[in-house]
Amino acid sequence: MLYREAGDYSTSYPEDSQTFPIKFDRYRYYAILAVAFLVIPFFINDYWANAVLVPFLIYSIAAIGLNILTGYCGQVSLGTGGFMAVGAYACYKLMVAFPEISIMIHILLAGGVTAAVVTLFGLPSLRIKGFYLAVSTLAAQFFLVWMFNKVPWFYNYSMTGMIGSPERTVLGIVVTGPATDAWAKYMICLIFVTLCAVLARNMTRGSVGRKWMAIRDMDIAAEIIGVNPLMAKLSAFAVSGFFIGIAGAVFFSVYLGAIEVTEAFGIEKSFLVLFMVIIGGLGSIFGSFAGAAFLVLLPVLLKNLLVGGLDWPTDLAQHLYFIIAGGLIIIFLILEPHGLAQLWRVAKEKLRLWPFPH
Repeated sequence: MLYREAGDYSTSYPEDSQTFPIKFDRYRYYAILAVAFLVIPFFINDYWANAVLVPFLIYSIAAIGLNILTGYCGQVSLGTGGFMAVGAYACYKLMVAFPEISIMIHILLAGGVTAAVVTLFGLPSLRIKGFYLAVSTLAAQFFLVWMFNKVPWFYNYSMTGMIGSPERTVLGIVVTGPATDAWAKYMICLIFVTLCAVLARNMTRGSVGRKWMAIRDMDIAAEIIGVNPLMAKLSAFAVSGFFIGIAGAVFFSVYLGAIEVTEAFGIEKSFLVLFMVIIGGLGSIFGSFAGAAFLVLLPVLLKNLLVGGLDWPTDLAQHLYFIIAGGLIIIFLILEPHGLAQLWRVAKEKLRLWPFPH
């Protein structure tokens, strides 16, 4: 039995309600954190940071945010790219206006600004839902991108319309700008993704998460038993916006360094994060990580295999990536709607009984 639960007892309510009540899960979580914080920073290079690890961590934060809104609360959103842009531009304005304040504070404040904006755009969810709410958030996506592109104040009247991240340090270590080391980028993203994942995990397991899931499953019945739809839906939009704003701020300040809103936060970004949630699994924090890892690693794998190994044209490899990603989304929606997270649950069930077949 590779995955063992037998003999793992809880003797108090806090032990039974902790995030990882099974000892094997808890030790595995500690081992992953130890490797992520104590091993990878000493071996990471620019390629692994910029092509794999940093994008994976940033998209994981965005996927967690969207999963809270769509997977846990059932409110469909197609405006993730625009909401990430709010976080990026809020972080930029704060960095320029208050250069003496730590970039960590700027990123958190950018998340707060995004939470307020997303909550404002979430007000229609009190009257509409489903396809109509999706169209409403899609309109927010187009409006925000248009606003950041057409109002010069947001990009400080730059002739190019682009914004650039000034150089900032944390504890004397450069974390933004062209002089940033690969391990510094990775550590900043890892700190934020760890905090967001722990916060999301605890919120979804608590009373707030239960209210979200009650609204998702049957909003009328939830209201009858005492759940306030106003507070439940708007809190989901606010928490989701906070995480997505942090993802956008880190994406701009730490990862890219300079952006143009149409290129960096177009509608493709919204669909990319949505596909991560669908493939990873709706209503699962682990699914957010699994979906982000899959859609970040797949193009890198295809590029190295087809372009580097077989000398295929780059555009052909890109088209093949779109075909594979689209086909997998259709397959998951038909055969396994709960995504990679459900496949992991099934694997754990099998490992509980291995080597016995039943």
